[in-house]
Amino acid sequence: MARTRIKICGLTRAEDVRSAVEAGADAIGLVFYPPSPRFVSFETAAELAALVPPFVTIVGLFVNPAPAFVAEALRRVPLQLLQFHGDEDERECVRHGRPWVKAARVRPGVDLVEFSACHPGASGLLLDAFVEGYGGGGKVFDWTLIPAGLDKPLILSGGLDPDNVGEAIRRVRPWAVDVSSGVESGKGIKDAARIAAFIAGVRHADG
Repeated sequence: MARTRIKICGLTRAEDVRSAVEAGADAIGLVFYPPSPRFVSFETAAELAALVPPFVTIVGLFVNPAPAFVAEALRRVPLQLLQFHGDEDERECVRHGRPWVKAARVRPGVDLVEFSACHPGASGLLLDAFVEGYGGGGKVFDWTLIPAGLDKPLILSGGLDPDNVGEAIRRVRPWAVDVSSGVESGKGIKDAARIAAFIAGVRHADG
């Protein structure tokens, strides 16, 4: 029986971190992209990270960051995985010496096989919808655009919520799913009941 991993992204409040962990999330995501409504300062991120128990991965999300910005985040927050959501190339991602995943904004014409080949050091590929800005848009992309045989673990994102995550897992069979807006009551404000329902939907789909 496969077990789909679950990341709850864009956490900004202590109570939301606790809800995600208690519901069974495998990872939590902290957004270090200032234009995002889910952006957290290094100080807040460190406070939130301190609430995370062992074996729950703390992920830092960046969009086209300056190297010094990432270095400062790593100095101040115990990030275990980096997520690059912009136009970063392999060299920019690998320079920080931490495991990382690369997000692809999926739309017709995007060659995901080539995209994967351009990021050989990535631990996985996060597939998100192509929207204005970067992530958190709540839009589902056409899952049939995902080619068979990609050589890295797939993290499915883009418009997932408690109602559609089961279908998404049955159709795509990703390594993991990543949700932000789909478990919110407002931008950056997570809803504990929706988090629990989302994770229950994943477990039901896993069988």
